[in-house]
Amino acid sequence: MAVSCQSLPEVRRSIIGQTLIFASLTLLLSWSCPALGKKKLYIGALFPMSGGWPGGQACLPSAQMALDLVNKRTDILPEYELELIHYDSMCDPGEATKLLYDLLYTEPIKMVLMPGCSSVSTLVAEAARMWNLIVLSYGSSSPALSNRQRFPTFFRTHPSATLHNPTRVQLFQKWKWTKIATIQQTTEVFTSTLDDLEARTKEAGIEISVRQSFLTDPAPAVKNLKRQDARIIVGLFYETEARKVFCEVYKEKLYGKKYVWFLIGWYADNWFKIKDPSINCTVEQMTEAVEGHVTTEIVMLNPETVRGASNLTSQEFLNQLMSKLGVRTQRRQGFQEAPLAYDAVWALALALNKTVGPLKAKGRRLEDFNYNNRDITAEIYRALNTSSFEGVSGHVVFDAQGSRMAWTLIEQLQGGSYKKIGYFDSTKGNLSWYGNDKWIGESRPPADQTVVIEVFRFLSQKLFVSVSVFAGLGILLGIVCLTFNIYNSNVRYIQNSQPYLNNMTAVGCMMALAAVFPLGLDGHHVHRKQFPVVCQFRLWLLGLGFSLAYGSMFTKIWWVHTVFTKKDDKKEKRKHLEPWKLYATVGVLLIIDVLSLMIWQIVDPLHITVEKFVREAPKGDLDVLIQPLLEHCSSDKMNTWLGVVYGYKGLLLLLGIFLAYETKSISTEKINDHRAVGMAIYNVSVLCMITAPVTMILSSQQDASFAFASLAIVFSVYITLVVLFVPKKILCWYSMRRLITRGEWQSDTQETMKTQGSSTNNNDEEKSRQLERENKELQKIIQEVQVLFCYAVGIASVPNAVILCSRYSIYS
Repeated sequence: MAVSCQSLPEVRRSIIGQTLIFASLTLLLSWSCPALGKKKLYIGALFPMSGGWPGGQACLPSAQMALDLVNKRTDILPEYELELIHYDSMCDPGEATKLLYDLLYTEPIKMVLMPGCSSVSTLVAEAARMWNLIVLSYGSSSPALSNRQRFPTFFRTHPSATLHNPTRVQLFQKWKWTKIATIQQTTEVFTSTLDDLEARTKEAGIEISVRQSFLTDPAPAVKNLKRQDARIIVGLFYETEARKVFCEVYKEKLYGKKYVWFLIGWYADNWFKIKDPSINCTVEQMTEAVEGHVTTEIVMLNPETVRGASNLTSQEFLNQLMSKLGVRTQRRQGFQEAPLAYDAVWALALALNKTVGPLKAKGRRLEDFNYNNRDITAEIYRALNTSSFEGVSGHVVFDAQGSRMAWTLIEQLQGGSYKKIGYFDSTKGNLSWYGNDKWIGESRPPADQTVVIEVFRFLSQKLFVSVSVFAGLGILLGIVCLTFNIYNSNVRYIQNSQPYLNNMTAVGCMMALAAVFPLGLDGHHVHRKQFPVVCQFRLWLLGLGFSLAYGSMFTKIWWVHTVFTKKDDKKEKRKHLEPWKLYATVGVLLIIDVLSLMIWQIVDPLHITVEKFVREAPKGDLDVLIQPLLEHCSSDKMNTWLGVVYGYKGLLLLLGIFLAYETKSISTEKINDHRAVGMAIYNVSVLCMITAPVTMILSSQQDASFAFASLAIVFSVYITLVVLFVPKKILCWYSMRRLITRGEWQSDTQETMKTQGSSTNNNDEEKSRQLERENKELQKIIQEVQVLFCYAVGIASVPNAVILCSRYSIYS
């Protein structure tokens, strides 16, 4: 059969058309064959593309990379294809609630939910149990999510935020910090983390001295940190709030060589350089404020070159991700968490693949899953719970609470970029340290608080030695006076001054002077354990010394007043003074003091107390304060006891002044020195009543207090000894000088004695003349001595001595 030439083009066109159709069908079949017969399994995901932590910007592409590889693998879920249905949660629980409703009530059925932020994961994981859904999070670090009773189906490839806390505590101990402060954003994740940190620090003996929180405005919290002198500060907040915090940190100057900030490590590397309209700080100011801070970050990228389940090394994964993200790759939020999202998809795929066999044995399939089927959910749970594989983020394994176990990376911002300074394995407690940490202006870490150096204030040694010399000389003077009084006790003038009471006065004065030495002892001389003994010596020597010295003088003046100011009929009956009554009076006063001091020391004994003064800042060192301290002898109710003692002694002093005034014009031979006693009482009373309140006011000034108290004791004792004993010495010396030069009294006395010895009949007239002559001589001597002494005392120490002398009618 012949074919015409005109029909050839038509035949050719027909053949070409059939060829094209066949090629197209062949190509279409070749593209669709891998998916032919595959059933889709849907994953509902919430990726935060904006909001407090927009980590979905990098985590979503990473998860899609994993899905593409899983769907191409013939050894993993060969009969199924995983498909991701995702929304932007904006890291907001309110927005996530609406999106979760859409995911659950919109076809198709989702087998697994994958939320991101902790706040969103908390909401999703708590609701998922009602729909028998497994929740696998890639970016949730809240410790609260580790609660299996509250979140029974929750897993996460992002370790719990509490994994940072063992690392932080380890660093606190390494750098010898025992006092830290915290500032947190008021969200559950950070509150739970901080509660865990507080428990761990307490166990390690570290104090959280300041704990601040804020909702939206961190300015008041930062100001409180500054006000309370926080130095080592742990900050827990999202990245956007971190910029607000450090803008306030810059304004409050809460940065520099004195401060160390601990932040979360999952911020973007350039988070402080990102322009933020919510703050009014420049990039330069932010860079200055954040310099030197330390971050603790979960190791999210396998540092070893190992090919894991995805047949990619961590570096190959990064290269592919950066190629997918394009320019400004590392500035994408969530770039650090991207390996966790990648491994989350692989963990889910491997777990679903592991359930195919057990479900098939039960006559079930994955595509049979619905929200009421607990058997399939239980199989997926068991598969995830036993997961163990090498991922691009490291070895993936979950603990009993569904949290990922991992190492912690420690970094420090040095010169505007982060430098690795160590790793910490919390499971073994092993710290791997590089030793390249740097500190602003220092070669060592700053102190955790202002270094307070305690410095005790001690008494001036020059003052102590000077007063001690005077006290020692006074004791020598007392010994001389006591020796003189005992040696001349048979002299009639000495006998009529009641020498035993004078001896008590001398002994009391020496005891009071001896109290000056323990009064000046402090921590410079004795150990703190022996200081209560010194306090006892102060109290007993001064108390008993006053009782003996003043008590004996008060007894004299009181008995003179008692005997010579009564009515004439009673006065005649009491002319004869019995010495034992005087001694008994002194004994009563002494017993009262002994009993009161014993009761004081038994009920409320003296002990050492330390007074703290306002801290002082030395020049040139901004990190050191001087804490002045002063040791005191005190008891729990010191003011009460002092009130009782001062009240009792004060009444005795006032009564002594009154009695001295009342007896100023009385003359008696029984107590012939009562006028001198009155003068001594006046001076001692005035000094004591001035010194007691002044020393209480000056108790915080050790030098002034000691000088005032000790010099009052010295002057009182010197005046007492001089007034009572010096006139007697002068009288004896002057009397002896006159008798020796004249020789009259002695010869007359000898003749009288011879006459008395040779004859028993003496002439009364001769006796009378002799006694009259002796009396005149003695009156003249006494008058001259008293006038000289009053002038001497008035010029030397007591301005009112002349007035007293005139009142006592001494002047002729």
